[in-house]
Amino acid sequence: MLFGEILVNSVNLIAQQGGAMNWLTEKYVAGGGFMHPILACLVIGLAFSIERFWTLTRSSINTKSFIVKVKEALKTGGVEQAKELCMNTRGPVASVFYAGLLRADEGLESVEKAVMAYGAIEMGFLERGLIWINTCITIAPMLGFTGTVQGMIESFDAIAAANQISPSIVATGIAVALLTTLFGLVVAMILQTIYNYFVSRIDRLVADMEESSIELIDALYEIKSK
Repeated sequence: MLFGEILVNSVNLIAQQGGAMNWLTEKYVAGGGFMHPILACLVIGLAFSIERFWTLTRSSINTKSFIVKVKEALKTGGVEQAKELCMNTRGPVASVFYAGLLRADEGLESVEKAVMAYGAIEMGFLERGLIWINTCITIAPMLGFTGTVQGMIESFDAIAAANQISPSIVATGIAVALLTTLFGLVVAMILQTIYNYFVSRIDRLVADMEESSIELIDALYEIKSK
């Protein structure tokens, strides 16, 4: 109940002040020209984030269930049936399994090499695009600080032109100058949170690939040893 009351009061306060969008628009315009590249960093970062979220969602499967199916296919239909199962399953784990099964006739050592090589390739695909999100995280606050420095210079120029240190001139100029830093830091924090989430998901996918690859090699070893 307390949280609900706080939320309602916050919404009412924003509404009384003209709405959140009006406030953001006002501050965005007041921030000056450096607000545009900061907004561009946010848009670019979110665009790559949406693409990565879609890709990683499609790459995620029930690994344990898939391993069980592959082992059953190896027992009932051999390598060919297991390869067909991998071809019809999406995700990096299935791709790595398929690459290893292609070398099954050449021995377990060849399977291990194929799994390791293709695993590195799949990891590269999973991480593709993250560099641009990280770039936006780095650039956004730097643009904010640059905009603040420019705003401070303009404030001091205004003081020099007025030939007096008026509190209104100083306070207004500094407040506007700090807006770019504020927005740059907010953009960086949003994108950093998203970036960390993607890194965590990729780490889990890579761990699944490594563990499942060991189980695949063990399953092939059991078949060849019979």
